[in-house]
Amino acid sequence: MIELVPLPGVPEIRPGVQVAPLLVEAAVAAGRPLQAGDCLVVTQKIVSKAEDRLVPLDPDDPEARRRLVEEESVRILRRRGDLIISETRHGFVCANAGIDLSNVDDGWAALLPVDGDRSARRIRDGIRACCGMEVAVVISDTFGRPWRHGLVDVAIGVAGLAAVVDLRGTEDDRGRALQVTEVAIADEVASAAELVMGKSRGIPAALVRGLDAAWLRDSSVGELIRPPGDDLFR
Repeated sequence: MIELVPLPGVPEIRPGVQVAPLLVEAAVAAGRPLQAGDCLVVTQKIVSKAEDRLVPLDPDDPEARRRLVEEESVRILRRRGDLIISETRHGFVCANAGIDLSNVDDGWAALLPVDGDRSARRIRDGIRACCGMEVAVVISDTFGRPWRHGLVDVAIGVAGLAAVVDLRGTEDDRGRALQVTEVAIADEVASAAELVMGKSRGIPAALVRGLDAAWLRDSSVGELIRPPGDDLFR
């Protein structure tokens, strides 16, 4: 059984704050002290705040927002009105370079962490130093999806959890060898955790307990990024 536990006790994050001890305290307050093998899903917003990835931006100045999106992008793929689909330095293809104006003070915008994997490792290392516990960490963000309505949370940083589990060469329940099946475990964990965090409840983290121990390994969010040469749509 996989258990999803919201962690509502995380206080407002300011630049320079150490996130790991706050997550440990929030898990205790939620009645689920951390255990080895747990996975913590943490929203991009509190990581960006802690790492001071905040920039001033007038929300009523579309030209300033356009310039900021272009500065945070390596390539612009599509434009429609105020919407820009671009590729970030991380290799993510997303709306407006992942720049977010929600849940930040008026006049400010939150940028994506410079290196989501490094951010996840920092939190993981902080929890190990704080309580000697080995856990996995996923940094999540909300992305749209081509060809489908609605938003889902995906992983933009990962530590201690497989980003992708490759099932090619294993057999399905009929004994046939799987040819192309690669499961985006980190994205599935991020999306599942969002169900208990929500978009408007102010819960920036969740505990995921009961994941397959075989998935707990070193990895990188880069495993999830399709190389341009394999992408039929770029």
